[in-house]
Amino acid sequence: MSGSTTLQPVTAAAQRVAKRRRGFSPARLGVYAFLLLGALFFLVPLYVMLVTSLKSMDEIRESSIFALPMMPTIQPWLTAWSSACTGLECKGVQAGFWNSVMIVIPSTILSILVGAINGYALSLWRPRYANFLFAVLMIGVFVPAQVIMYPMVKLMSSIGLFGSLPALVLVHTIFGMPIMTLLFRNYYSSIPLELFRAARIDGGGFWRIFWHVMLPLSTPMLIVATIMQVTGIWNDYLMGLIFGGSDIAPMTVQLNNIVNSTFGERAYNVNMAATLLTSAVPLLIYLVSGRWFVRGIASGAVKG
Repeated sequence: MSGSTTLQPVTAAAQRVAKRRRGFSPARLGVYAFLLLGALFFLVPLYVMLVTSLKSMDEIRESSIFALPMMPTIQPWLTAWSSACTGLECKGVQAGFWNSVMIVIPSTILSILVGAINGYALSLWRPRYANFLFAVLMIGVFVPAQVIMYPMVKLMSSIGLFGSLPALVLVHTIFGMPIMTLLFRNYYSSIPLELFRAARIDGGGFWRIFWHVMLPLSTPMLIVATIMQVTGIWNDYLMGLIFGGSDIAPMTVQLNNIVNSTFGERAYNVNMAATLLTSAVPLLIYLVSGRWFVRGIASGAVKG
């Protein structure tokens, strides 16, 4: 009898707490208001770009930038993709799209692979001076790319790669290696050491353990690393402008040539369509695999 009497106040208190959580307190309203303002800060420019890309130039001149298109048209998108002028040629951003694909795929694979091997060696095998080597790699995370840009240009020129696809792949691999090493080192450090020791007892060597044990366990971190590298490399402008020649210019460089063209009429609808086409790949990747990104971060990306 006394037990049931004790449980009643506890249950009533739990119900009151649950009701308060379901209700809208001033603090919760403030949080929602802040999140709404943050979302509007990014969604309003995106909305303006989208509606502008669906209008004709006459409608753009006569209406507000926030007004919906009266007669939507996809002609600006077709022009941006296939016939917008990106310099002396008027082939749209489609050539830059395929250039970006050829740059992103090998750069992402190589930088992730090198970072995973480095993180695996530094966290589990711990060679002599491992901490010193890790500190040297971490310098690359904090040193601005502009500081070592000129030495990189001289190096690429001396080995005959400047202005080519291999130069861009090598540069993105080098600049992506420090942060990839940091992510995978922290992730592998969170894996139970007994698993590694068991693989060693079973006769596994460096590469066998990496390929058959550690890499299959790295799916969450591989997704995080892929999202980070694809987004960073695809959105890169500076490296593509400096190290890529006119034949291998990525999509961002061609977008700049379209938007900043000084000849003829400034076609805002085509500019907006080209901008949305350029940002479509990273946006699509994040929308499809965003929840995996959060899971990967939570499963060890920030653990030391």
